[in-house]
Amino acid sequence: MRSPRMKTALRFTALAACAALSVAAAPRKPAATGSSGANWAGQVVATDDGSHRFGNPDAPVRLIEYVSYTCPHCAHYHKESDPVLRLTLVPKGQVSVTVTNFLRNPIDLTVAMLTNCGDPKRFFVRNNAFFATQETWLAKVESMNREQQARWYQGELTPRMRAIASDLGFYAKMESWGIGRAQTDACLADKPMLDKLRKQQSEVEALGLQGTPSFSINGEMLEAHDWAGVSKALTAKLAEQRAGNI
Repeated sequence: MRSPRMKTALRFTALAACAALSVAAAPRKPAATGSSGANWAGQVVATDDGSHRFGNPDAPVRLIEYVSYTCPHCAHYHKESDPVLRLTLVPKGQVSVTVTNFLRNPIDLTVAMLTNCGDPKRFFVRNNAFFATQETWLAKVESMNREQQARWYQGELTPRMRAIASDLGFYAKMESWGIGRAQTDACLADKPMLDKLRKQQSEVEALGLQGTPSFSINGEMLEAHDWAGVSKALTAKLAEQRAGNI
């Protein structure tokens, strides 16, 4: 259970926006997997709404993850799922994975803007690093009182995100990837990217999602909210795809 201080830090009105990623798109015909020897785990693309997908774009099983960077359950899910997905299912071309942001507070928004800063093909490097170090930077949130956090919630959006990045040590993290302060500041002021994140938030709202992480497979929302449940659903869907094949 979050402390009252953490609840204060994570209080945020969800961003409103227009239509986004269609998770209900008709299934595509599965492409031959593995026949070309492609390294599908290294295939990374940004979708129209700013989400990111890695894996075979014609994979017969398409997993979408709706995640919040300040959600401890999301970090735990990532720790369990990423090695299996990245090293087994995705390389074979069987499964593709798309990450979509579920924005619940200004910290989520700030991290989302930063994971989108720099080479799009390295999005998952940044995404994975923020989840891997979540416990460390969330501890800084809990150490700050209400007055210190006030500048995260008041005034213009870009200065608020820059304050969060400064207070939580995100500028140093970006520098470790060769992204200096000036470029980081420019990314936090990137209006087109903000609009894309708003599109993602609109999709979350349209789906009526209440918790993180949430998932869909081939356009169908799952009841599962952890890797055990998602893994079971993936196994079942893969078996369904293979049914009748020799």
